[in-house]
Amino acid sequence: MRRLSLTPKTLAVAVAALVATAGGLTAYLVDAWPRLESDTIDMRFSARGAAKAPGVVVVAIDDKTFSELRRQWPFPRRLHAAVIDRLADDGARAIAYDVQFTEPTDRRDDLALYESISHSKSPVVLATTEVDSSGKTDVLGGEEALKQARAVAAAANLPAESGGVIRRYPYSLLGLKGFAVAASESAGTTVPRSRFSDDRALIDFRGPPATIKTVSYADVLEGRVKPQVFEGKIVVVGATSATLQDVHQTSTTSASPMAGPEIQANAIWTALHGNPLQPAPGWLALIAIVLGALIAPLASLRLRVLGSLLLAAVVAVGYVLIAQAAFDAGTVLVLSYPLAAWALAAVGTVAASYVAAFIERNAFARQLRESQLELIQRLAQAVDTRDTETGEHIQRIGLHSRQLALQIGWSAEQAEILRHASAMHDIGKIGIPDRILLKPGKLDPDEWEVVKAHTTAGAQILADSSNPLVQMARDIAMSHHERWDGSGYPAGLKGEEIPIAARICAVVDVYDALLARRSYKEAWTTEQALAEIQQGSGTHFDPALVAAFLALAPRLDTDAGDPREMQDDSYGPLAQAARSMSGLSQKGL
Repeated sequence: MRRLSLTPKTLAVAVAALVATAGGLTAYLVDAWPRLESDTIDMRFSARGAAKAPGVVVVAIDDKTFSELRRQWPFPRRLHAAVIDRLADDGARAIAYDVQFTEPTDRRDDLALYESISHSKSPVVLATTEVDSSGKTDVLGGEEALKQARAVAAAANLPAESGGVIRRYPYSLLGLKGFAVAASESAGTTVPRSRFSDDRALIDFRGPPATIKTVSYADVLEGRVKPQVFEGKIVVVGATSATLQDVHQTSTTSASPMAGPEIQANAIWTALHGNPLQPAPGWLALIAIVLGALIAPLASLRLRVLGSLLLAAVVAVGYVLIAQAAFDAGTVLVLSYPLAAWALAAVGTVAASYVAAFIERNAFARQLRESQLELIQRLAQAVDTRDTETGEHIQRIGLHSRQLALQIGWSAEQAEILRHASAMHDIGKIGIPDRILLKPGKLDPDEWEVVKAHTTAGAQILADSSNPLVQMARDIAMSHHERWDGSGYPAGLKGEEIPIAARICAVVDVYDALLARRSYKEAWTTEQALAEIQQGSGTHFDPALVAAFLALAPRLDTDAGDPREMQDDSYGPLAQAARSMSGLSQKGL
């Protein structure tokens, strides 16, 4: 198996994976967005759709009831007594009355309600939202009256979560059991407290509003509902009319809210079935987050970015489907945090790919530039091997040209280009025959013309390039023997007609040639060479460059080495750079 190397891409991908993993785990552990996670539960309810809810019926105090009875709320308690009598006679398994009876009203009405509850063949659970710190309530006159009537009071509070949505029901409130728990236990089904998390449990809503069988309070009161509707079922009685404002948003509502009694009926169905929706173990969430954070980065090490993202997307969709299937089976998997880790990893993978590509492109460009510069030096060295007297001439020309360019205000980047371009100033000498190039004595006129042709030959070698460095090298090769007064060669250019790079090279080329020993002359002193440069100002050289060069002169030997110390194989500090191409002697002047 091919081992992964520690490349910029590997490092960038590793960072992306680490950030995604840390981000996902941290968000999960601190519960960064509980509302969003709850919203995913709502979406899973929507995807599951509606289901039947046998065993539970709602008797709704609805608009029809108000219309037929022509009474204001609250109704006389004798009406509630009549409804309880009818439900008990029809064989209701339990009657869960979601109407508060905490304050006394008309004595005869209160006694009628009390008698109906105490004689009911079905257990009666009475709702309240008023509970003291010890779990006591004033429903039906208090604890003693409830006991004598064989009724049970229960807390009907359903705390809303973020966004005002009701998703869970409580086991108890201040010691008083919750309405759904009490109703379930009154019907003979005990709900283990262990099935609650933090004393609350998800309501397993059967569907949107009106999913649970609902009949009108008025129809029950008038005996228009068949007994089979209530027989063996828990009947929840409560107000559903919107005018009484007992309507709420739930996990399965959209535009229309759900009435409180129907929410209680859903909670009772949930309690009867042992709270089917249970959260998955926390370690499953941790594994899902880690996998979500790693799949895209790891895949990108073997696949292209698009391929790794597609694979990660397939895995994410697969996890969503698994989460839905688990929800349908009663297990609630954490969804938003693994998907957040997946999204963070996907973004990180793309960013890592671009960062790695940027680094690699820069590295390649740097390597390519270094290779180009090395080729220039090696080509110059190839010429240098044919003219062994000149030593480190090329290196010094480059360094001095760079220094002079900086002295006159060039940018460091342009000066560096000039340093390398100047190495090619005598590249045309590669075509000069050895008998002329290596001739120890003075050249005759014909030989001198051959040597002078090295300027045009060099320009032809370097022509037609789009590279700025090569273009500058061509100008230098062609024009470094031109003179300010127009008496130079090959084109007889004058003044600023001569490219500035060639004018710079001309000054440092002559200066270096004067300081170096040749077979036909001894090395000049620095003072003599500088005097010669100054004398050539306005005739041979650009006066402005001469002035700048003379100001720079005290630092030249320190920065670049003294050519008088660089003959044969002993070149002092400058020998640490590249080897030279050729020198300026009588052949080059």
